[in-house]
Amino acid sequence: MADETDLTHLRRCVRLAAEALAAGDQPFGSVLVGADGSVLAEDRNKVGGGDHTQHPEFALARWAAAHLTPEERRTATVYTSSEHCTMCAAAHGWVGLGRISYASSSEQLMGWLAELGAGAPPLTILPVQQVVPGITVEGPVPELAEEIRGLFRKMLGAG
Repeated sequence: MADETDLTHLRRCVRLAAEALAAGDQPFGSVLVGADGSVLAEDRNKVGGGDHTQHPEFALARWAAAHLTPEERRTATVYTSSEHCTMCAAAHGWVGLGRISYASSSEQLMGWLAELGAGAPPLTILPVQQVVPGITVEGPVPELAEEIRGLFRKMLGAG
C-alpha cells in the first residue's frame, strides 16, 4: 500500500508523464529515490525521436549503474507512472536496483490501449516479477492510475 512518501514521488512521476506527452512523447515518467529518501534522478519518456529504448526506467537504470554503488542501487526505489515494460524490467534487474512502486500496471495499460483501439507493443509485456524474480513491486494506485489513463486517452485522441 502506498504511503504519503510514495504518493509524493508517484505524483511527480505523473507530472513527468504529462510533460512527456506535452513534448510529443508517450506519457511515462520515473523518479529514482535513495534509501535516505532523497531524489537521486528523474526522467521522462523520450521516444518521440524514433528511438523506442528511450524509456525513463531504462535511463534511470543506466544512471544508477554509472553513479551508485551496488548497495546504493539495492536500497533505492524506482517510482514510475506505469509498471516497467519487459526491457526496462530487465535493465532494472541487471543493474540490481531495489523496490519498484508504480501508479498504473502493465495489465491496466494493455487494457486501456485495447479499449482505445491502439496497437499492441512489439514485445510481450510481462509483470516485473516474471522478469526479475524476488523484486519488491507495489502498485497500482487507483486514483493515480486514472490520471495515467487520461494521459493515454489524450495521446490517442480519445480525451
